[in-house]
Amino acid sequence: MTEEIEQVAQRYARYTALGAAVIAAVWHIGYDLTVTITGWPAFRWPWLAVAAWAVYSAVFVVALLPLSRTSRGPVRIRELALVTLGVDVAVIVSLRPGELLGISDWAWGSVGWIGVMLVWGRPRWRAELIAFLSANAGIMLVAMALTGTFDRVSVSKYLVVIAGGITMQLGYTWGCHVLRARAEDAVLLARRLAADDAWQESAHRIHADRLRRYAAIRDVAETLLTQLADGADPGDPRVREDCTAGALRLRRLITEREDVPDELVSALRERIDAAERRKVMVTAPPFGDYLPGIPDGVREDLLRAPIRALDGARSRARVTVSAMSTMVSVAVVADNDDLPVSATPIHEPSGVVVTYQRQGGEVWVNSIWQGP
Repeated sequence: MTEEIEQVAQRYARYTALGAAVIAAVWHIGYDLTVTITGWPAFRWPWLAVAAWAVYSAVFVVALLPLSRTSRGPVRIRELALVTLGVDVAVIVSLRPGELLGISDWAWGSVGWIGVMLVWGRPRWRAELIAFLSANAGIMLVAMALTGTFDRVSVSKYLVVIAGGITMQLGYTWGCHVLRARAEDAVLLARRLAADDAWQESAHRIHADRLRRYAAIRDVAETLLTQLADGADPGDPRVREDCTAGALRLRRLITEREDVPDELVSALRERIDAAERRKVMVTAPPFGDYLPGIPDGVREDLLRAPIRALDGARSRARVTVSAMSTMVSVAVVADNDDLPVSATPIHEPSGVVVTYQRQGGEVWVNSIWQGP
């Protein structure tokens, strides 16, 4: 569920960014190019207007590339913003003075969409976009002052276009930002809920493990005490052997803990319990306090050979687990005569290296995984 919500948030970020690019492209091709061609006589230097249209297109492509990859505008936007405002100036210069506020003067209403693309996803997008739109409005206002275009109709046109452009460009950016923020909030909430579920599951496992250990401790103590109460001779070698095995198991059950349950530790303890039920004296120092993250497939290769040695132990075994930040080692020493051994280390596809050594009636098996 968390992954699905994260994918939805990523789609919001991606498609709102591409939506800004689509608006800019449709506006630039559908309106800017059309009025440049149909309003050709309105220009003193029409080829300057065409060049400005081409430069606008180039800035659009430069801004689109990072936007499509990362849902963020370019890293360095100051130069691109100045070039875009230069397009505004070029179109104004290319027009005849009487056409300053005509339909052929497309740049001052259009360059704001490039500004939207440039600031998209940036931490200070509000301030940067407002500064860009203000500079665009100021350029047009200066042009009106220089050409004496300050009658009531011209000022009304100016205010309508500026207000409409800023409302659409700033409003779209702000609305999409809110949408992305809500999607990111949903991702954070989903992660918190997933963490809470994992914590509850961990708490249940810890509680169940404690109950299991308490029950095992009670059974071991009860068995030994009942045996002695029924008249068993403490000097009998078999009774003493049972007491020694019971004491080892009691010490292990009392000292072991698993505050952060791990599948490797849980699987190993199950096999230790099974061996102890077969009257095998197992020495197992406390382990499981810290184990690094183990990739899929490694845990099985780490446990396979040591567990075979433990399962075949006749009367005694010692189990150790060692761990560092990127290394895990599982070793078993057992009086196992049936386990086939290899004279050379065995390298598993997962990266686990298994080493065997036999001496007398005991076999030593050590599985080591070294992370990257």
